[in-house]
Amino acid sequence: MEFRRINALPPYAFAAIDALKIESRRNGADVVDLGFGNPDLPPPDLAIEKLCESVRNPRNHRYSASRGIPKLRLAITDLYQRQFGVELDPETQACATIGAKEGFSHLMWVLLGPGDAALVPSPSYPIHIWGPLFAGAEVRHVRLGGDHDFFENLLAAWSESWPRPRVVVLSFPHNPTTTCVDLDFMVRLVNFAREHDVILVHDFAYADLGFDGYQPPSILQVPGADEVAVEIYTLSKSFSMAGWRVGFLLGNAKIVAALAKLKSYLDYGTFQPIQIAATVTMNEEPDFPKVINAVYRDRRDALIDGLARSGWIVDPPQGSMFVWAPIPPEYSELGSMDFAKLLVREANVAVAPGMGFGLGGEGYVRFALVENEQRIGQAVRNIKRALNKLG
Repeated sequence: MEFRRINALPPYAFAAIDALKIESRRNGADVVDLGFGNPDLPPPDLAIEKLCESVRNPRNHRYSASRGIPKLRLAITDLYQRQFGVELDPETQACATIGAKEGFSHLMWVLLGPGDAALVPSPSYPIHIWGPLFAGAEVRHVRLGGDHDFFENLLAAWSESWPRPRVVVLSFPHNPTTTCVDLDFMVRLVNFAREHDVILVHDFAYADLGFDGYQPPSILQVPGADEVAVEIYTLSKSFSMAGWRVGFLLGNAKIVAALAKLKSYLDYGTFQPIQIAATVTMNEEPDFPKVINAVYRDRRDALIDGLARSGWIVDPPQGSMFVWAPIPPEYSELGSMDFAKLLVREANVAVAPGMGFGLGGEGYVRFALVENEQRIGQAVRNIKRALNKLG
């Protein structure tokens, strides 16, 4: 049989590491999995209590609203007012999504089509690359991370592209490179969008994960940003509610309305008890993200310090829940996939190979901070023994 859209998809790069991890565990190995960015921390107790209470109400088992119940949209706009000083209209500038991934993918459907182009960071979270492609658009890769000047690369990519790109995909703190920017950088992006008539789509998945005094800025903090930009916010990391699938599209009213119209044809929204529990959680547990932030910071420090003791020096990230590590020079010829396989086989540690994030990711592996400090300590001891053993 022939299928549409999926035939062009390459083999999922992370599946090979996952299969190797499963095989090792079946053979009795205790593999520490730092590959998949799947938060392990529980959500607030209040969220669970409110979910259980709401589930018992028969009225909450009916179809809900695809754009989110009114109180949910009010809760997210109140959060933006408290945290970022951004005023948003919950009726016209906020639409609930079934997680950030669904929201981003369907947003690409309303912004892009065949004959259009999008500028996307390289390396990048895979859906940021494939979302525009699924919409039929072309993708122009913009190098990010390391010594690359992303803004200068963005200008060059725009000027060299034809057709002129209609959308610029952004995400800071960035997955996988952990690149962070300040508000002045966001101002430059908004000015660029105004000058070149492009739409900025900022995936703000790690909005609350900034370390050492760094506070990730919302692009909507830039005056007038809602004329050219939308932002995706999610409860997955900030409130450790990844499996609940609660996200939002915020900002430009016309774009928000376009996504809401499309979604009205596609879904009836997240299960209503989840929407109710999410509403109460945002309103009554506003400091919970700070607790989560402290845990990820301590895990980051444990991993960075442990790698340093093994001779693997990696710069500590200012934000996100990841560490983006260049492959040690002695192993660079292996490439990211074979090096990641080596870590599973020799160190019982699973990481994500950089090549899974596009060509710009080759030469790196990504650690996800999804195990406690004791398990991270075990992982770095295993890595040290393995690297010493291999010379």
